[in-house]
Amino acid sequence: MGKVKERPLVAIVGRPNVGKSTLFNRFVGERAAIVDDQPGVTRDRLYLPCEWQGREFIVIDTGGIIFGDDEDELNASVQEQAWLAIDEAEVILFVVDGAAGMNPIDEVIGKELRSRKKSVILVVNKCDEVTQGPIKAAEFYELGLSDPRPISAIHRHNTGDLLDEIVEQLGIERGEIEEDEGLKLAIVGRPNVGKSSIVNTLLGVKRMTVSDISGTTRDATDSVCQYHGEKFVLIDTAGIRKKSKVRYGIERFSVVRAIKAIQRADVVVLVLDASEPVSEQDQRIAGMAQELGKASVIVVNKWDLIDDKSSGAMNKHADDVRDKMYFMTYAPILYTSTVTKKRLLSIFDVAKAASEENQRRITTGLFNEVLNEIVAMTPPPARRNKRPRISYGTQIGVQPPTFALFTNHPELIEDPYLRHIERKMRENFGFSGTPIRFFKREDVKRKARGQARKAGLKTGKKSDDELDVEDSLDNEA
Repeated sequence: MGKVKERPLVAIVGRPNVGKSTLFNRFVGERAAIVDDQPGVTRDRLYLPCEWQGREFIVIDTGGIIFGDDEDELNASVQEQAWLAIDEAEVILFVVDGAAGMNPIDEVIGKELRSRKKSVILVVNKCDEVTQGPIKAAEFYELGLSDPRPISAIHRHNTGDLLDEIVEQLGIERGEIEEDEGLKLAIVGRPNVGKSSIVNTLLGVKRMTVSDISGTTRDATDSVCQYHGEKFVLIDTAGIRKKSKVRYGIERFSVVRAIKAIQRADVVVLVLDASEPVSEQDQRIAGMAQELGKASVIVVNKWDLIDDKSSGAMNKHADDVRDKMYFMTYAPILYTSTVTKKRLLSIFDVAKAASEENQRRITTGLFNEVLNEIVAMTPPPARRNKRPRISYGTQIGVQPPTFALFTNHPELIEDPYLRHIERKMRENFGFSGTPIRFFKREDVKRKARGQARKAGLKTGKKSDDELDVEDSLDNEA
């Protein structure tokens, strides 16, 4: 689907804990932003589409704006993200707390917004009693912005009227927006391995909050960019830690969102720290991607921290990674550094190739030509005095490539032999970056012929070898 026009941006801003994320969730129709009574929960800009009466725009949730704490590096980064959202948005929703009343921080934010000459809608939230809304909103006239709009995001009071005003100010025509989503890459890994730094570098802007404090990213955050004329969606996720180390509450919800990001991604980009060995948690994340059948790329970040940068050192490190990730040897490995920016753009090329392999189809004739050669060279081992035969196979699905193998004894074809078939298939067809799945199916035709033999219907007419030839011809047909 070709892009007609970019969706306009609407930023929700205000001091902490005034209900910005609750309003954001109300607009997008899901619990996309983490909501908690603890202030400062939202850190990055979170972008999601909102549709109202056939009109679409992108709504941005931001971290709470505060002043006077510039020495806190993380807080300063959160503030920077909020002001960047204000600068790039067409309409600003300035949310204040009607229950708590005017706050000095509201006045400072209001003054800053007036100086930027942006289109601002003043939203007085937490007016849960409809009759009291205008009274609570009245004191906010002194901010010198638009007429205050009393709403209750949690109870939906007046949110429809607010959306009407937003689309009116944006000037969006019904059905005007139409655009491609692009290839979705989920950037996943343990906390503090450099996921947000990679996204920031690929985007060329400081899109994510980057800090040495682990767990900085809490939401799964989407960013759209183009590379060589193709659109990509980068999903930065919260670092996934062991369940035993995940506290109930905000961090738990962050991990859930990271898992959901993997589920909706086309390609999973697993980021490892070059200065640390592959951990059990890295293996768990990789296993999650494999179980979901996702195309995958392994990015070893912070390679600039390694003293020996020779190809030999890189190859040895790659061998160690593959040894630990023995179940994901098909995933290509990239060595990157957000400091030197080496090989970072290769992520796009490798991810695209992995996605194409994840959707690849092999014709039945070509597949069986290779399968027959594999089986002839190394037949399935006999089990319980029975020798299983694989008659033929066919591809039954993609994402990941999935094949059905038809055999007289499915229960006797064991996993080690299936892994042997997979290795040989990869030698012949590649499938780099994607898992392959095999399912065993009973060969109904062969079973019927066996029953016919037992019943004596073919006795004296044709030998077993002749019947096998018939089976083969039927399969080819």
